[in-house]
Amino acid sequence: MAFHEIRFPASLSFGSVGGPERRTEIVAMVNGHEERRTPWAHSRRRYDAGLGLRSLDDVATLIAFFEARAGQLHGFRWKDWADFKSGQPNGVPHFQDQHLGYGDGRRVSFQLSKTYASGPGRYARPISKPVEGTVLVGIGADQMREAVDFTVDHDKGVITFAAPPGEGAAVTAGFEFDVPVRFDADHIAVSVASFRAGDLPQVPIIEVRL
Repeated sequence: MAFHEIRFPASLSFGSVGGPERRTEIVAMVNGHEERRTPWAHSRRRYDAGLGLRSLDDVATLIAFFEARAGQLHGFRWKDWADFKSGQPNGVPHFQDQHLGYGDGRRVSFQLSKTYASGPGRYARPISKPVEGTVLVGIGADQMREAVDFTVDHDKGVITFAAPPGEGAAVTAGFEFDVPVRFDADHIAVSVASFRAGDLPQVPIIEVRL
């Protein structure tokens, strides 16, 4: 099993449908109340790539990508058009978009993450597949320079500073990112006649834990 650092064709993922999935265990009590808990610390995303196919050329591109990944065997990058930036979808990433932590004068590595907040609830999502050339990093109010002040591991989403940020200094970042996924089926069923009649094949995609 391996992960291929290649992105599923963005032109095909553009028309896909999908999003985050949670797992909640609900136990009903005899008094009518219920207890809710989850075994998952993080959500998992699912998509259907079949809805992005618009022509037989697209189908050929999909099959080539599927065969090169050996079906479900190898993971790959996926662009979620509804959620691929550190800030707002219509905005441009800024180095202060996301708070990654505080310096302590010793720590040099920080994991990229994106926080989702609504009311009292907050969820910090680890970002492991930033897009190369899009990562902006800041310490306090100052923007840092890539390859001079810090480096980025684009396979793991970790930034490493040349010198540790000072005690209490806020470390922030802005970026675009992909989702690590794999195919969730070992076959793709396509009928040319049905496709031309508007019947699109199902191509399930599921996020993988790295």
